[in-house]
Parts: sequence; C-alpha cells; structure tokens
Amino acid sequence: MTAAVHVDEVSVSYGEIRALDRVSLSLDRGGVTGLIGMNGSGKSTLFTTIMGMRRPDHGRVSIDGAAPAAARKAGRVGYVPQSEAVDWQFPVSVHDVVMMGRYARQGILRRPRPRDREAVAAALDRVGLADLADRQIGRLSGGQRKRAFVARAIAQEAEILLLDEPFAGVDKASEATIVRLLRDLAAAGCAVLVSSHDLHALPRLADHAVLLRHRVLFQGPVAEALRPEHLARAFGLDPRDDEAPA
Repeated sequence: MTAAVHVDEVSVSYGEIRALDRVSLSLDRGGVTGLIGMNGSGKSTLFTTIMGMRRPDHGRVSIDGAAPAAARKAGRVGYVPQSEAVDWQFPVSVHDVVMMGRYARQGILRRPRPRDREAVAAALDRVGLADLADRQIGRLSGGQRKRAFVARAIAQEAEILLLDEPFAGVDKASEATIVRLLRDLAAAGCAVLVSSHDLHALPRLADHAVLLRHRVLFQGPVAEALRPEHLARAFGLDPRDDEAPA
C-alpha cells in the first residue's frame, strides 16, 4: 500500500476553541482506516480540512503531494457527509444526486454524456437503488440516503473516499452493504477514511484505526485501538488524562 493523503501537524481553531491540535496521519491506498472519537473530538473538522474546504491554522495536508483543493476539483476525493449537513427537502432525485459525482468529468455546461449515464447507472445498481433513481432524495430511508451518497462517490470514480458517520441511523442491511462496498473499493486501490461510533463493526470494516480527541491519541492495528485503556482516553473516561486542548 502507498500513502495517498498526508496530514502533517495540522491545527484548526474556531475562535478560541482548538478543534484539531497538531494532527498527523496518513491514508494508504488499498486500505480502510477507521476514525474513532466522541462527538466534538474534531472528526468532521478533519474531514473538511482534508477536503480542502477548511484551511488549517498550522500544518499542511497534501494529496499525492498536491493541495487538497486541486484534488477535489479534479474529482479525486469523494465525501459522504453526516446526514445533518444535507438539505433533504431540496427537490433533487436520487439519480441527480449520484450524477453530481460526475461533474468534475463533464464540461462547463454539465451535460451528461453516455459514459456519465453508464457510471451513474452502475453505481446505483451496486448500492441497490436502481429502482429508486427517480425518487426525491429526502423520501428515502436513512440507510438508503447513505447508500445514495456512497453511489455518488462510486460514480465519481474517486481515489480517496471520506465518510463521516455513514452508519448513523441506518438499518443493518444498509450497513452491511456499505461495509462490503468500502471493502471492495479499498481492494480496488482506493484510500478510505470512515468515522464510526460502531466499535463492534470496526474489525470487519477497517484495516487500521485512528483514535482522535483533538489530537491523535493512537494509530495502528484495529485490535490494539480497541483495547480499553486506549478507548478510555479517546472517550474522556481516563481521569488522569486531560486531552482536550485549551
């Protein structure tokens, strides 16, 4: 496996609140990295910083040696946001959402070509939503919505996939489908970073794990990350350890 993403000593603040404190990690091609941490630990900030949607106060993010914004513009980075970040009332169909993944490969007028339509159809079929392509996105169940955004990343043919809590509020069937797809995409050479609170599913999902609480507390094998002493630090249960930066 070769590293596709490097996060080097990155710090991000919101006013006086430090969301990320000198975070360093790498994402390898051909692997799934699980990102574990409690709410407010900086996971979503890390995603948007890797995407180039937020500029770090300190440090640097590079994707194959280039700036994240360039990789995002080229469609090489796919992002599945938390459900709360999406306007589910927007009048757009499932097909249209998935077609958005093709924008970087289309011309200025955004006119779909046969190759675009084929990619969208194939992505919808892979996530089991082909029969719901014309449905308004907000009318899907929670699991179906997440699968639609995974389909968008698949249609995009992204090399790096970032998924922020894709299993929150989904049914077990959708969770199993998403896990299988992420494993298949990693096997095909993608670098995948996925945050999740489902620690029981982590061993079958991820090859490696990162424990985050504003700074990286641990990165390495999943079995090691799940040891009680590491989880206690990540979830603020160790009274001897105050990891939250001032």
